[in-house]
Amino acid sequence: MGMPFLFKLKQPNNHISGGGYFVAYSRLPMHLAWEIFGEKNGASSFENFRNLTDPLSKDRGSQREIGCNVLANAFFLEPQQWIADPPGWAKSIVRGKMYDSNEQDGSYIWTAIQSRIPSSDPQSVRPQGAREDREKYGAPMLVQPRLGQSSFRILVTEAYKRKCAMTGKSTLVALEAAHIVPYSGEGSHEVRNGLLLRADFHRLFDVGLVGITQDLKIKVSPRIREAWFNGKAYYRLTDQPLPVLPDSPLDRPDPDRLTWHLKNCFQA
Repeated sequence: MGMPFLFKLKQPNNHISGGGYFVAYSRLPMHLAWEIFGEKNGASSFENFRNLTDPLSKDRGSQREIGCNVLANAFFLEPQQWIADPPGWAKSIVRGKMYDSNEQDGSYIWTAIQSRIPSSDPQSVRPQGAREDREKYGAPMLVQPRLGQSSFRILVTEAYKRKCAMTGKSTLVALEAAHIVPYSGEGSHEVRNGLLLRADFHRLFDVGLVGITQDLKIKVSPRIREAWFNGKAYYRLTDQPLPVLPDSPLDRPDPDRLTWHLKNCFQA
């Protein structure tokens, strides 16, 4: 995550016109890709999106999966800044090309990109060990992109293996990425501040009717029974360990944030 990912136009404009920083790759049902990214898919409407992608697949259904490259910190160059005829790009290339900045072609492109992004631009990233002499950049470093809501949702979805953290259910269209500490407050779009939850559990978590302890056990508030005289489907999970967790410990829920949620949101 964090490698530069550049945008190249098709003929007759054989130019690099911008880029961003790679976050993740995911395959999503087409309708869900539109729900998450909207016009960032490069189309003005879902109908237009389908019209653009239909010729690329034999399957015309809105449930078909499409590949999504998730980027952060995207930038777009003015036409006069486009990089024309990138070296090493053969006419037969249709799916992209990897460049090594230690080699001549890659060094040329990376130097050209850096020279076009003002150093005052907070989205610009200079390679590790870079000097003011732009002809002597070393290998680019991996950067930590500033994640947006869309990237957060994809990363949390993949980290939890497309299953609800509390129920283990895998109906993707019913799953949502929840923030432990709300983003509208002090929360961030970090995977450790996220949980993949079924829509009803997401709402219950947000209003404090469901919580998670530091040892990753589910807590269900008595307020559900007191206020609505129901909740059997939820109470059977109380004190049960989360059935689904990310494989990487670095992606698992932050204990301090879980404690914050119990103290500040959970209705004990």
